[in-house]
Amino acid sequence: MQLISSPASPFVRKVRVVLIETGQEDDVEQIVVATTPIAPAAEVTAANPLSKIPALIRPDGPTLYDSRVVTRYLDARAGGALYPDARIWEVLTLEATADALLDAAVLMVYEGRCRPEDKQDKGWLDAQWSKIEGALDALNERWMSHLAGPLDMGQIAVGCALGYLDFRHPDREWRKGRDELDDWFAVFCQRDSMQATKPVG
Repeated sequence: MQLISSPASPFVRKVRVVLIETGQEDDVEQIVVATTPIAPAAEVTAANPLSKIPALIRPDGPTLYDSRVVTRYLDARAGGALYPDARIWEVLTLEATADALLDAAVLMVYEGRCRPEDKQDKGWLDAQWSKIEGALDALNERWMSHLAGPLDMGQIAVGCALGYLDFRHPDREWRKGRDELDDWFAVFCQRDSMQATKPVG
């Protein structure tokens, strides 16, 4: 299999963490591309009609895209431990919360990179950050017991989301007033899978 990827993408990072945690890293070749929403790489467009990463090219079926589809497939291929039936709705909701946080954080980056400075909308940026803060507050206030439990996809998604905030939005200081979440991430980010997939670029 081949993974169309970028070392800076938090959605690709989710997939790479799953590959490591499930022992499948050697089964997937990383195809690293330079791509943007305005100028998508040819490899991305060929793999995914939406021109987004990650995309997992399989020899025995159609290419899979959207990180949640790819991670679910890889977990099923490895036995299904990261999406356990006993708490599947909590895991999926937690993953969706983390992904929505990431969507807003990535849009903030695109606003700064893809629009001229005089056309950037501060109100729109603040609105995206407000969504992120809502997600962070929910994580800190309602999800800590789940985050402290056995490893699942919700935890991986949250870990990648918080790592992306450190990577692209350190000046926003997401940790303020969220001590429990900060303490959890300080431990989680030391996992081998997280250390091996730190974003660059």
